[in-house]
Amino acid sequence: MTENPRNSYAEAGVDTAAGDLAVELMKAAVTKTHGPEVLGGVGGFAGLFDVSALTSFRHPLLATSTDGVGTKVAIAQAIDKHDTIGQDLVGMVVDDIVVVGAKPLFMTDYIACGKVVPERIAAIVTGIARACSETGTALVGGETAEHPGLIPPDEYDVAGAAVGAVEADAVLGAERVREGDVVLALASSGLHSNGFSLVRHILAQKGISYTDRSDDFGGVVGEVLLEPTRLYTTPLVQLLADPVLGSAVHSLSHVTGGGIAANLARVLPVGSWAEVERSSWSPLPVFRTLAEMSGASLESTEGTWNLGIGFFAIVDADAATAVATALTAHGIPTWPAGRVSFEPRDLAGFEQGAKGVDGGAVRLTGAYSA
Repeated sequence: MTENPRNSYAEAGVDTAAGDLAVELMKAAVTKTHGPEVLGGVGGFAGLFDVSALTSFRHPLLATSTDGVGTKVAIAQAIDKHDTIGQDLVGMVVDDIVVVGAKPLFMTDYIACGKVVPERIAAIVTGIARACSETGTALVGGETAEHPGLIPPDEYDVAGAAVGAVEADAVLGAERVREGDVVLALASSGLHSNGFSLVRHILAQKGISYTDRSDDFGGVVGEVLLEPTRLYTTPLVQLLADPVLGSAVHSLSHVTGGGIAANLARVLPVGSWAEVERSSWSPLPVFRTLAEMSGASLESTEGTWNLGIGFFAIVDADAATAVATALTAHGIPTWPAGRVSFEPRDLAGFEQGAKGVDGGAVRLTGAYSA
């Protein structure tokens, strides 16, 4: 029977050769994340990671997290800049691992696209690998899937999952929080990877293109918005390993979807409350610009954007200054933003728990610093 080339996989829109080239282009960056624990190299059906080091743990627990970057990828696609979106993915996934006190071990990624453009896929994965190296995480595998007819040729989405390990008696969480603990705020680098649906809505209403140069934004709009997510893992892992300062950290919170109060409330115990003082920091210019464009107050966006706080650390009051100093020395500006209390009070106006967690109560109070 004569073969019909019109019924080939390539004719259907899937270019396996392009996929192979993408792997070759990213291979060196991925391999740089591999230590002796990674077996088999790049390209296997499954990644292998030697966990024999966990035999030294008294009671090892595995921690896992999965996430994506959300609609921030639309901006990367609009200005054809794809080398930072991978760091956003690692930030969203790996920085969730350290919240429970775990050290990340390895990560895998998944890219779904309409058409494999090898250089674009390689730029995304190189960004992932670079951030994995910075956080001490091995990138042990991944998948690029071409979906012609389902996803437009120049569009893609990214997701990932990571695994870490922690001693059972070292797990951080609400149960460790005590009366008088200080809430430390760790600065964000910008929007990170949350609230971009609102960002895109505001810019569309104003008729602003991502390729426009704007004095209000201080540069090309899309490039400013693509400021990559700050990575907190390495400074926090090093802090937790300190025998004195590490024991002073009671719980951590990653400020992602849901905003400031909700994410802090998730890591406080039931019956506790905290007020975050807005006067303790000044929201970054990108947040002020977007709020002004939308005609909204900064306060009204606190449940959507991080406004300049990417993480919280709830720590023993006696060690708060030392912890803040240590994190700031690692390049993450850190400051006291509130205290935890269990004293009875009217909690009207507080957010209590979030995302299925029946946690503590949090509200933001006062006015932002200019």
